[in-house]
Amino acid sequence: MFIIVGLGNPGREYEGTRHNTGFMVMDRLAEKYKIEVKKQKCKALLGQGEIEGEKVLLVKPQTYMNLSGQAVAEVVNFYKEDLENLVIVFDDIDLPVGKLRIKERGSAGTHNGMKSIVSSLGTTEFKRVKVGIGKQMPGEDLANYVLGTFQKEERDLLADAMENAVGAIETMIREGVSAAMNRFN
Repeated sequence: MFIIVGLGNPGREYEGTRHNTGFMVMDRLAEKYKIEVKKQKCKALLGQGEIEGEKVLLVKPQTYMNLSGQAVAEVVNFYKEDLENLVIVFDDIDLPVGKLRIKERGSAGTHNGMKSIVSSLGTTEFKRVKVGIGKQMPGEDLANYVLGTFQKEERDLLADAMENAVGAIETMIREGVSAAMNRFN
């Protein structure tokens, strides 16, 4: 089974914010594949279904971004899945709005949610789908930026990025991470 985790913050006040890009991708996958992501377990909302003929578990941690690792570790331990089948989807300020970067492994970088996951799992050996949210303006507070919403002119780029992220995940499941990297990076 593939465990696909979208990072974000729970609560209405965070809906549509840059930091909730991972949640938005989970919502798009859930809609496309008719998977209800409503079961509360392991400090997360979970939904089981199939994508490309493979069993998947869609995960939206409810621990807030900085503690995402708690939920991810609980889910991985409960379902006893190999980290080879773990995919984390999250926002990246180092990529322009709408761009994707698929990675097989790597450091947590400056992303607090990823730092928490790496710390909780004790490894960097899991797949990632990074969705670009762009950089804040010089002098603008990073927290305010990532907790802000996308500008009107960015929304079309974001919509394309959501579709591409879904396509990248489908490709990872069907053909592997290398194919997804070649097609979407």
